[in-house]
Amino acid sequence: MIENLTIFQLASGLTRYASDRQALTAQNIANADTPGYKARDLVSFADSYAAKSALDMRATRSGHIGGGTQTVFVSPFGVESPNGNTVSLESEMIRSAEVRQQYDMAIGIYQKSLQILRTSMGRK
Repeated sequence: MIENLTIFQLASGLTRYASDRQALTAQNIANADTPGYKARDLVSFADSYAAKSALDMRATRSGHIGGGTQTVFVSPFGVESPNGNTVSLESEMIRSAEVRQQYDMAIGIYQKSLQILRTSMGRK
């Protein structure tokens, strides 16, 4: 029942998005000295959520159509260094803080929605 409520689907999607984006940020930082490495990021959550809703398909596993991670693109942030690397540690740290805020917001939405649901059923 709970997984059919749109607010819980949205909060779950945002936590997955934050997790995937944090993984890309970690990859970017790990490859900060790799020659020719291009920094990567995900499209915004709003764009990926709208695109996923437009498909109107349901995936039961991550391998199904429309059930994978969001679109990855080469990040326009960092300036290319002489060895071709575009990772900027400062930009990655800022992105990491943004991702943490997104994750905290998703957890907050989930907890508050669950509290409202419990209250509406007369439980605490």
